[in-house]
Amino acid sequence: MVLTHDLILAEIEAGNIAIEPFDRTAVGPASVDLTLAPEIRIFRNIDHSIPVVEGSDFRKITKHKVIEDKYTIKPKELILGITKERVTLSPTICGWLNSRSRFARLGLMVHITAPFIQPGVSNRQVLEIFNAGPNNLEIVPGERLCQLIFQRCEGEAQYQGLFKEQEL
Repeated sequence: MVLTHDLILAEIEAGNIAIEPFDRTAVGPASVDLTLAPEIRIFRNIDHSIPVVEGSDFRKITKHKVIEDKYTIKPKELILGITKERVTLSPTICGWLNSRSRFARLGLMVHITAPFIQPGVSNRQVLEIFNAGPNNLEIVPGERLCQLIFQRCEGEAQYQGLFKEQEL
């Protein structure tokens, strides 16, 4: 079951969902908007193949950059961003991270893979941001770029994986 506005607020009040910092105006009819932090990772051009295996580390093929004002993302460019907000979910709540349609209509894909957020996480969400359009697009820190949809779990689970406390 997807949680709607009043149920999201009730779960926040009950401590089953925590969002820090929290902006009550970011709660929509059935989701919460999250904002882009002022840091991204830009992919470096590498002259060899990158193995797609469990031990691969995205930090070895990207460089960290702090966005002072804005970043221009070129057509067909992929970057990694991260949310300003830390999301903490109880073992009975999971979530789905999605792009916002207003930016998708410009050609911006804000979260293109791995949208599932495990129950029991407590971290900031890494965003795979891709410009699928023909024009340069400017992204700005603090903009509500994505939305988080919450669901109740049948049973309880606690995520203990590699990205348990992820940072960019």
